[in-house]
Amino acid sequence: MSAQAPVAPARAEGAATAAATFEPVIIGFTCNWCSYRAADLAGTARVKYPPNVRLIRLMCSGRLDPTFVLKAFSEGADAVLVSGCHPGECHYIEQNYKALRRFQLLQRTIEALGIEPGRLQLVWASAAEGVRLANEIARVTEEVRALGPLNWPAGNIVDIDSVNLDTAWEATGGDAGGPPEAPGGVNPDHAAETAR
Repeated sequence: MSAQAPVAPARAEGAATAAATFEPVIIGFTCNWCSYRAADLAGTARVKYPPNVRLIRLMCSGRLDPTFVLKAFSEGADAVLVSGCHPGECHYIEQNYKALRRFQLLQRTIEALGIEPGRLQLVWASAAEGVRLANEIARVTEEVRALGPLNWPAGNIVDIDSVNLDTAWEATGGDAGGPPEAPGGVNPDHAAETAR
């Protein structure tokens, strides 16, 4: 004797299953010297973590251009994970502090664009912390899964190619000399103008 479930409950279960099977797409920007090697260590140690994260290696977390994050969201990422060396342990001296400042600015920016700040995460991980990085990736994946899909029309959020960074700098209260650019934190043109 075969018993068939009613059609309506089967659809409700199917809808619940579809919601439960949402798999977020997470773009991970990792520094070459610490967090990328931590991910490598997790792989060689056979530590499992969700395959939702697509890692992109940068030489340093301080080299993360904010437009990379905005581009990731505009191309359909549900979240972005930025990872680098612990503060004070950067291969390039203080560049991870620069990454931290950019991260804080980006969180305010994406919130102003209507994206939950929890969709942008920052994790510090040394090269020896493969297990920790794997656990952080699992945590971020679960948090984003709980938030659900971003559901923004891909490519229409921010026109990255037409962004005028000097205008953006002035709009945030910066002076007309533009943002500091040199590794020492001083733009030579900017310093000359402020000295006058």
